[in-house]
Amino acid sequence: MNAPSSPPSSPAWHSDVFADRRPFLLARNRIAAAARHWFAAQDFIEAETPILQLSPGNEAHLEAFRTELIEADAASLVLYLHASPEFAMKKLLAAGEPRLFTLARVFRNRERSATHHPEFTMLEWYRAREPYRQVMDDAVALLRVAAEAAGSSLWRRHGREADPFAEPERLSVADAFARHAGIDLLATFRGGEPNRSRFVAAAEAAGIGTAPDDGWSDVFSRVLSARVEPHLGIGRPTILDRYPAPEAALARPCQDDPRLAERFELYCCGVELANGFGELTDAAEQGRRFGAAMEGRRARGQEPYPIDEDFLDALSAMPEASGIALGFDRLVMLAAGAERIEQVLWLPVAGAGR
Repeated sequence: MNAPSSPPSSPAWHSDVFADRRPFLLARNRIAAAARHWFAAQDFIEAETPILQLSPGNEAHLEAFRTELIEADAASLVLYLHASPEFAMKKLLAAGEPRLFTLARVFRNRERSATHHPEFTMLEWYRAREPYRQVMDDAVALLRVAAEAAGSSLWRRHGREADPFAEPERLSVADAFARHAGIDLLATFRGGEPNRSRFVAAAEAAGIGTAPDDGWSDVFSRVLSARVEPHLGIGRPTILDRYPAPEAALARPCQDDPRLAERFELYCCGVELANGFGELTDAAEQGRRFGAAMEGRRARGQEPYPIDEDFLDALSAMPEASGIALGFDRLVMLAAGAERIEQVLWLPVAGAGR
């Protein structure tokens, strides 16, 4: 299933263009069916959650789609298309569901590239009272489920290869930064807190440029994307674990080192596929983190999003849990051999030049 690397000039519904994409779409359906079968065998319940939410999420760099709900009596309410079903899924955990998954359409603005789309599908699942190592194992199992459904045994992208059936490499973020960037990540903390000047100095010593207004997290992202991610998931999947706490707003801290958090990401062929957590259930701490992130947005001249107080109330009642979000379209891309995310979508979102 080889295809050109640039978008076709004809519309996606044109018969010739659609015929080229159809094998990817059939693979998509097989993978979705196989994933649902796997979850059912693990005693998960499939949930459907509202797309319209009071808050799209409170990530510092999230750009959301905003709309307005108008009631029959003309009362109005600002709502957002959710960027993740996470808040709603955690409310269902608080309601008592022990194992949940969803294949949700989610929305993020200012994101369009070969691996990003403004509307995409998130495969998200949660296990109540189970450690986050368990959802790591789930994600690895689903790579194999997808490969079997697509009939692929070796995934390739941009000259990189990965065997989805191989045992994954398990690597801490600190070890990855030392190995691939020559940076001692934990030395960029001072007194347990991230220190921007230390990180800037370390990055520039490693030949990675920074900007005057970069914060600690900006430098982290620069190093990760430039030096670390290209080496992840090569030959076999990589689980990148124990993220710095400033990069894990919804995760609980590691018990042995509060500078780190129970967050991991799964990579194949240098592509990030999934992001998982040992979930934070301290509502007061979660509210503090959300408030700090929204103050940061306000300081940068960006729209601060509302904090969903109902979610924080539910968090107080939620049991300990682990959860993960997997980019379903990216999974299909790798399993089916597509070059661009739009090849695995039945129809793309309209946009300039499309």
